[in-house]
Amino acid sequence: MNDISEAELFAEWTARERNAFFSSLSRQEQQEFFYRWHFWARPGQRPPAGDWSIWLIMAGRGFGKTRAGAEWVRQIAEVDGSARFALVGANYAETRTVMVEGESGLLSIAPPKQRPVWEPSLKRLTWDNGAQAHLYSAAEPEGLRGPQHSHAWCDEIAKWMNNAGQAEAAWDNLKMGLRLGFRPQLVATTTPRPVALVRALVSGEVAITTGRTQDNDLHLPVAFLTTMEADYRGTRLGRQELDGVLIEDVEGALWTRAMIEGCRVGVIRHAELVSASRASGLANPDGHKGAFRGSGSRIKSGVTYVMSRIVIGVDPPASKTGDACGIIVAGLGADGKAYVLADCSVEKASPETWARKVADAADRFDADRVIAEANQGGAMVKSVLQAAKISLPVKLVHAARGKVARAEPVAALYENERVHHVGAFPQLEDEMCGLLIGGGYEGPGRSPDRADALVWALTELMLGKERVPRVR
Repeated sequence: MNDISEAELFAEWTARERNAFFSSLSRQEQQEFFYRWHFWARPGQRPPAGDWSIWLIMAGRGFGKTRAGAEWVRQIAEVDGSARFALVGANYAETRTVMVEGESGLLSIAPPKQRPVWEPSLKRLTWDNGAQAHLYSAAEPEGLRGPQHSHAWCDEIAKWMNNAGQAEAAWDNLKMGLRLGFRPQLVATTTPRPVALVRALVSGEVAITTGRTQDNDLHLPVAFLTTMEADYRGTRLGRQELDGVLIEDVEGALWTRAMIEGCRVGVIRHAELVSASRASGLANPDGHKGAFRGSGSRIKSGVTYVMSRIVIGVDPPASKTGDACGIIVAGLGADGKAYVLADCSVEKASPETWARKVADAADRFDADRVIAEANQGGAMVKSVLQAAKISLPVKLVHAARGKVARAEPVAALYENERVHHVGAFPQLEDEMCGLLIGGGYEGPGRSPDRADALVWALTELMLGKERVPRVR
């Protein structure tokens, strides 16, 4: 099912068609139209099918999680006068200001005549048919010990305080009180964070809905979406807060997410390699290859990275239908540090296709050399690359040690802050964080092809033997 609402289809109508539709409605119907959740809700905001006890909505900011949770409560409360809800936020203030009084809260989503009576002093909402909802704070888990409920809505569980296990205690007390009605149910809405409670839910028998900020583009300002995309696309923060991805560090990994974020020099909106002559006026020592110029919200406008050398690391696939071909572009800066400039890797490509990708990257970045692993048919690799570009200088390297052993000295460069990522490379970084100290791989895919290409490139730039000029 496509994640599209009736409202999104309605937005595609012409202005004349929309005006004709509104004209056909009575004044009361026009007023109530904006409260018709079945019209505005996307499929991802509707309760999942099946017999579920817990529904976890884990999505990016602005996805519409709060609205989905509030509408679920409203839908049940308006038809079941015996319903008893627990509304649980990180604290009382957030439970009230977000879940009850907020723009997507229970007092805002229903027509005025259908709204529940709100009694702040009693922390209680009451509908005309007798259904009730009580407010609780996850910071006070003992408050959930004793009360009984038929349903519960928990908001932003990833930010519940967990000093001395408060989050888990609040969750456990809440679940033990869900003993009213025929089928108790609980909805949890949150932006993903790898806290213990969220990890436990994701690994359990839970109905899970995921989604991105972009999914709700019809109801979000274009300027907001544009800025978020430009500033955070591909970063850990962006993937977590905007794409709704639960990102966890693997125990014992060579690289951690924090380590990679610490080495990032910016999110590039546009970037290009310029020659040394074009970089006139910049600190560009004689003989330097060129300059990498980028601007963005996380880089001061006009910052230029002068490169003395640029190489492309290649990890060729064993077959056309096998793993990806890792293609990583990296440069050695005038400051003596390495800069990862691009991930040009390609999935399930023929030798001619990935060789052309390498050649295109070499042209784009004016690379000095291609460093390619030769274990998978060394002569073939070199011939395929040179067939794509006759003058392309290729250096074949042989893997005498395993991938993790080769990666360990490169990881040490990151620890010493000698490597920077110019922008974000999500797929590459996922593989890096899946390589384990001492051997093993727990990242995406069968093999860390991108990470292996990175290792070859950075080894050539930073760990190779220093060349001493000679006169013949």
